[in-house]
Amino acid sequence: MQDLLTKFANLTIQSDFIFKKVMSRKRICKHLLEELLQIEIADIKYLEAEKTLEPEYTSRGIRLDIIVADDKNTHYNLEMQVKNNKNPDTDTYVLPKRSRYYQALLDIDLLQKGQPYDLLPPTFIIFICVFDFFEKGNYVYTFKKRCLENLELELPDEATTMILNTKGTHGDISKDIKSFYDYVNNHIVTTDFTKQIDDEISYLKLDTKVRREFMLMEARLLDERREGEAVGIAKGKEIGIAEGKEIGLAEEKLATAKRMLAKGCYSLEVIAELTNLSLTDVEKLKEEA
Repeated sequence: MQDLLTKFANLTIQSDFIFKKVMSRKRICKHLLEELLQIEIADIKYLEAEKTLEPEYTSRGIRLDIIVADDKNTHYNLEMQVKNNKNPDTDTYVLPKRSRYYQALLDIDLLQKGQPYDLLPPTFIIFICVFDFFEKGNYVYTFKKRCLENLELELPDEATTMILNTKGTHGDISKDIKSFYDYVNNHIVTTDFTKQIDDEISYLKLDTKVRREFMLMEARLLDERREGEAVGIAKGKEIGIAEGKEIGLAEEKLATAKRMLAKGCYSLEVIAELTNLSLTDVEKLKEEA
């Protein structure tokens, strides 16, 4: 219990839990989008924080952190990314495909609500990364689809992906975005905007309902991890038993072949046929005898 309380007290904006709570405050989320995109937004509405997109996508364990729509029906998905994860099977970084997947989830969710595909609204998938994925030092990397044969020709599908780099060193960003980066990186308050964020986090940590929500969430995560470990151990045992049987069978074949060789009344071909060993393996056994 004390460990959880300490963990809660030490949470920062980098925590998914705190990030979602802070960005659920309209004035903060709206200002962040305005400063980032250098536009004026009259209002935003939330399309359910930490929304799990239906129907089958829950099985992937993917939840979109913050989804909002502005007064012009542009949809924004905001995500905090602390780790630059790799797929251990392919040894490739997952962020690019993650952005593609999030875009697909967002579009499909809109289509499931009866939206004709040609009326899909403009979308922004925005990753706030505490690492420089491209290692070019940009504060912001903005991506749209362009023609390779003519880079001035843009596909007007109105889908934009932005990868923010809080460790960036150059580029054109506003004072408030730079101060937001500094706050994410080092918890430094340098503007009224980051003071608002810092105050909000302080208020959240004093809220007993928020603390209880965090502890319940951690308990559920712990249960899920334990269930996963139990399944993994069970599968490991099954694999171990199967491998053990396979090893035992192989050893039995070798032992039978050795006994047949010792009797000296079986040809190598017959021994190979009766033990299901290769002729090469039987010849090696004879050389070792």
